[in-house]
Amino acid sequence: MNIQTILANLKIEQLNAMQQVAIDTYREGCDLILLSPTGSGKTLAYLLPLVSSLKSEVEGVQAVILVPSRELALQIEQVFKSMNTGFTIMSCYGGRPAMDEHRTMKGIRPSVIVGTPGRMNDHLEKLNFDAAVVNLLVIDEFDKCLEFGFQEEMAAVIGKLPNLRRRFLLSATDTEEIPRFTGLNRTIKLNFLNPDGGVSERLRLYKVISPVKDKLETLYRLLCCLGNQSTLVFCNHRESVERVGNYLHSMKVYCETFHGGMEQDDRERALYKFRNGSCHIFISTDLAARGLDIPDIKNVIHYHLPVAEDGFVHRNGRTARWEANGSAYVILYAEEQLPSYIKEDPEEYILPAITPKPVQPDFVTLYIGKGKKDKINKIDIVGFLSKKGNLGKEDIGRVDVKDHYAFAAVLRSKYKQVLKLVQNEKIKGVKALIELAK
Repeated sequence: MNIQTILANLKIEQLNAMQQVAIDTYREGCDLILLSPTGSGKTLAYLLPLVSSLKSEVEGVQAVILVPSRELALQIEQVFKSMNTGFTIMSCYGGRPAMDEHRTMKGIRPSVIVGTPGRMNDHLEKLNFDAAVVNLLVIDEFDKCLEFGFQEEMAAVIGKLPNLRRRFLLSATDTEEIPRFTGLNRTIKLNFLNPDGGVSERLRLYKVISPVKDKLETLYRLLCCLGNQSTLVFCNHRESVERVGNYLHSMKVYCETFHGGMEQDDRERALYKFRNGSCHIFISTDLAARGLDIPDIKNVIHYHLPVAEDGFVHRNGRTARWEANGSAYVILYAEEQLPSYIKEDPEEYILPAITPKPVQPDFVTLYIGKGKKDKINKIDIVGFLSKKGNLGKEDIGRVDVKDHYAFAAVLRSKYKQVLKLVQNEKIKGVKALIELAK
């Protein structure tokens, strides 16, 4: 399958310069290190070469992709499936039974496995797939894998793959020394990072002064001023994320929270609502600073500043992506000093004397209790909501269908009408629970 067909499947008109260079360089046959900022399209930069190296006549797993988080594994799996190449992929990660994953492996016989290092080791130790067939290893967010302390697990995975011919490492920061366990050989490094590590020209940086040490009220006022713009608020600790979320809810501000201590289903649901526009305020730890595909984020707010410059760069990289403009806000207590890694004093953002009222998102998310395994697809759901729920095309937002359930964004002003109209209706002859996603 050629690249243009895959791009058409992904509804992408053309590759960016970084992706094109990565693909051209991969053809030279060397191991690759690609350094490129968060949000620059690194996933496609390695998936396209990866697909070109897969052989339809070979049975078994030909490529392994290691990632630092479950969210990134699921995201890569989704992108690969959307490419519609004819090859199969599956994700593996902790938090669910390894036996279930093994059954899936035997059922779909994947050509590509993407997963976290610990779970990948688990499957390799149990000989759940033939390691001898694997010839390509990708480590996405390699720097974050090291930061999370996955050195031993990654070394163990690589040690169990005897026939690796190519290695492709991707990172959003430059690492002075690449550990020997990676086994890189004849390596080409492609560096698309901003050479001075500075703030993107498309990003405006502001400081917002909080008159008191507790910044909650200042954050609330700032969010009210930003209205319905997509905004990501970073805190340094899980407890802070919960505290900020609870305060904003008490002030009638709709937001979702996201951190590593939450159940996987809750994290996925929160992320989904932020992606589809039914939530425009997302409170998170640095778990959301990298690896998640969240398009069109307008603002980043540093409720807490990160300890190191890398964290600041990655957080800000969530906005002003591609050719878009964005803003980052640093909330400071009046007596607090900016860290040394912020070289220039940002422009001050003055909050108005009268705070506007919080704005509700235009859309809400509906949960539909049936999915792909029930032979229901996106077209079925859109048709059902249009015909039975009396919705126009412009009233329906993003629709995503999972194996056993689906999510659909619908206009807030019409969701009560929809729920009433579809109460006893069936989708393709199947009765399904339809309710507001919690």
